[in-house]
Amino acid sequence: MEESAHHLSLRHLTLDDFGDVRELMNRVYATLGGSWPQRKFRAQLKNFPEGQICIVDKGKVVACAFSLIVDYDKFGDKHTYDEITGDAYLSTHDPNGDVLYGVDVFVNPDYRGLRLGRRLYEARKDLCRNLNLRAIVAGGRIPNYSQHASEMTPSAYVERVKSKDLYDPILTFQLSNGFEVTQILKAYLPEDKESH
Repeated sequence: MEESAHHLSLRHLTLDDFGDVRELMNRVYATLGGSWPQRKFRAQLKNFPEGQICIVDKGKVVACAFSLIVDYDKFGDKHTYDEITGDAYLSTHDPNGDVLYGVDVFVNPDYRGLRLGRRLYEARKDLCRNLNLRAIVAGGRIPNYSQHASEMTPSAYVERVKSKDLYDPILTFQLSNGFEVTQILKAYLPEDKESH
């Protein structure tokens, strides 16, 4: 898809966007349970509206990024997705925290290749700078690991992706956006069978 054929704009999510977000999540996360329920979406917007952003094309949501602020010392590097995000309700949001935590980023598969994920990450970086936070932290899946689990450890897989010997759609994307792997978490997202 060519970007010139679109009318793309970045903005904060609103309650009226739930239908588009639900449809998009059901498509992107069909094997991981699909969309959050509307009550979680409402809580996310209530707890930290500035951290919930999207890209729309002619009024339709085609990409999203969700985040919250945490006092990272309360969680440290050994946490699960549900612990740090309050089971995606963002009840752990702390406006006095020091770290922007990336809850989720997803792009409509029909719009991949237009660098929308990069635009969302740049918006997150701007938010982090504007709020004078010390860092952005995010957990990430390694879905292609399932193809290599019988021959290498997760650590070896991460190193092979870092050296560009292997490609992983999520880890490669995060590395290309300046993230560094600091920890491999077991059971971070238990329903993610691909990442083991």
